Amino acid sequence: MGQDQTKQQIEKGLQLYQSNQTEKALQVWTKVLEKSSDLMGRFRVLGCLVTAHSEMGRYKEMLKFAVVQIDTARELEDADFLLESYLNLARSNEKLCEFHKTISYCKTCLGLPGTRAGAQLGGQVSLSMGNAFLGLSVFQKALESFEKALRYAHNNDDAMLECRVCCSLGSFYAQVKDYEKALFFPCKAAELVNNYGKGWSLKYRAMSQYHMAVAYRLLGRLGSAMECCEESMKIALQHGDRPLQALCLLCFADIHRSRGDLETAFPRYDSAMSIMTEIGNRLGQVQALLGVAKCWVARKALDKALDAIERAQDLAEEVGNKLKLHCLSESIYRSKGLQRELRAHVVRFHECVEETELYCGLCGESIGEKNSRLQALPCSHIFHLRCLQNNGTRSCPNCRRSSMKPGFV
Repeated sequence: MGQDQTKQQIEKGLQLYQSNQTEKALQVWTKVLEKSSDLMGRFRVLGCLVTAHSEMGRYKEMLKFAVVQIDTARELEDADFLLESYLNLARSNEKLCEFHKTISYCKTCLGLPGTRAGAQLGGQVSLSMGNAFLGLSVFQKALESFEKALRYAHNNDDAMLECRVCCSLGSFYAQVKDYEKALFFPCKAAELVNNYGKGWSLKYRAMSQYHMAVAYRLLGRLGSAMECCEESMKIALQHGDRPLQALCLLCFADIHRSRGDLETAFPRYDSAMSIMTEIGNRLGQVQALLGVAKCWVARKALDKALDAIERAQDLAEEVGNKLKLHCLSESIYRSKGLQRELRAHVVRFHECVEETELYCGLCGESIGEKNSRLQALPCSHIFHLRCLQNNGTRSCPNCRRSSMKPGFV
């Protein structure tokens, strides 16, 4: 298959894919890969296969095509193609919750010599790196990377990238429990979709609606949460987006649990868990197990709750995440009067706070235990907004302390 025929078949696949005939598109692209001798065409079709498998939740297949794409980029001896293929490799590992590998491949991208694609893809590299740091609970570096991605988006008028970064920032602030910001950023993403997204994939609208649903649920606005989640799920079902379907099922389960409807919550957690296990989203499995544990606590079935938490803890440690599951364990051990276990979890909790630097450097209280308004300084250290307002500080207390430690100049 020559260059012209390769190009025609790639376009045919794209038309099928855009009309939701995904399997037919995959067949066309796979045939191109088997028969085409055009290296540039092969590189492009591998990119299509990476994207399609990502949206379908087939992350191991996505990774396989990303590896082949790197080999093709090396054959082409083109720095732009090499950057793009390493970014796809980073994204594949991000989806599989291999966060240390993601960061390593992102650093490889950033270390490549200046390329034409660098200006366009640099923001996407920073976004992927931020998502990986967030997966590892390295909050300061996550925020640093997201802000860098946002600067790329603004400097290049890339509203699509800005939309994706805003969704990630919504997830960031949901984790550190500033629920107002957790809602603000996906609302900003939805605004970008409305203003600029006429020709965009509907997945951007679905993504912003899902993150809005999460924030509304955390704020106790359960009707709005259900409405946004239903819209997101509708688009996910239309497009066969399995990863988003799983996230929506998890959100539905959380909403029903918040309403006290545990009978409806349990099967939705099970369905979310099933899809997340199938696609390899181990961090999603942790969240589902945590929701199940909270349901068992509400039913006063503490042994079953502990079993779910232990399974979640094993998965979290497997991917390097430092989610604070200890708070829930602590309340259960206190209820059961198990003092030794209680003390162990209190120690682990404080170690977790220290390791993730998830505490306010002004008042010393941990961040992420309850909903509170936060403010990030330019160095990306986070403080309670009230503490900064009361203190009137112009420089970061955390950075000042670091500079005074032995070994720092």
